[in-house]
Amino acid sequence: MKRSNTILRICFLVIALPFLSTAQNQADEYIAKGKELVEQEEYEKAKSLFKSAIMAEPFNSIAYNERGKVRSMQEDYYGAIGDFNFAIEYDTTLADAYNNRGVAKFYLGDDSFAIPDFNKALELDPEFANAYANRGFAWYNLEYFEEAYYDFSRAINLDPKDPDKLFNRGVISAELGEYVSSITDYTKSIELDPSDPETFNFRGTARYSIGDFEGAIEDYTKAIELDSADASKYDNRALARSANEDFEGAIEDYSKSLDLYPDDPDSYNFRGVAKFNLENYEDAIADYTKAIELDPEEALFYDNRASARFDMKDYQGAIDDYTMSIQLFPTDPETYYFRALAKFEIADNYDGCLDLNSAQSMGLLGLEKEMKKYCN
Repeated sequence: MKRSNTILRICFLVIALPFLSTAQNQADEYIAKGKELVEQEEYEKAKSLFKSAIMAEPFNSIAYNERGKVRSMQEDYYGAIGDFNFAIEYDTTLADAYNNRGVAKFYLGDDSFAIPDFNKALELDPEFANAYANRGFAWYNLEYFEEAYYDFSRAINLDPKDPDKLFNRGVISAELGEYVSSITDYTKSIELDPSDPETFNFRGTARYSIGDFEGAIEDYTKAIELDSADASKYDNRALARSANEDFEGAIEDYSKSLDLYPDDPDSYNFRGVAKFNLENYEDAIADYTKAIELDPEEALFYDNRASARFDMKDYQGAIDDYTMSIQLFPTDPETYYFRALAKFEIADNYDGCLDLNSAQSMGLLGLEKEMKKYCN
């Protein structure tokens, strides 16, 4: 999973600034103005002001912490860690700096090294909701899903009005196979933020997983309304429509997906499946062929084209496709079985029986009828 596109949402914390000595007052003025510039996304100007704060008060941990956050926003994670190190050196009780250093380590792919920083942040501030969420984020990427679920739950208890935290726990629940709980979290997230297409998209997938295809279609439709430029959302709705036996609707969605992303072999393959279910074999074969052109190493595409060719009584074409599938994935007993059926159709019983024997030796059961008919 690319760090910049990960499905969970990382959390920073804005902290209040103290006003003490004259030097610190001057530094705090720079910091306050710098934070205003951060809100305006004027990051270079903000960094300049944080630098001025440091020059005014060289041991100002807040200034280093704020500059580190800007560097993280600019994806300068090593520079950010350097600033957070200074912030921690000058104030070992600054929980926010530990949290932010953990975030920077996370984005560098150092999940295991990020967790001790989140631990320290929580040791210093047990009510630090974002640190729980961020540690949960790291646990998620390490595939410790139960630990991630616990951390997101703590974060939500402390900050129940944050839609991202609810979204994140919904993702974790789905990973754990708890789709009903996942749907509940997505629904609460939507109540707080009804403008996020991804939450509808993910809730649609959870609904699909429990067989609620109508609900899934409804959610994918809303996700598309909010983000009509994402091909994957059309693919998702197409899959739900196929499961609901609306193959015409599925074809329409796969076609839209391919308009947006014309080099996706899976969309061609699935559109071919929908056409196959409508017994439109020639068009299905055309889609499978395009999928194969885009990804000639995927055995499934050859299997699917073979099925369509078989139903069109192009038995030799089916045999050729099953043979190619076997070359790519030689341990699938069903491919041997279906190739055997095609061989029997052209009276090649000897080779067909060899394929049946191969399928049976790989553990495929229930072949007695074909064995008796063709191989005795």
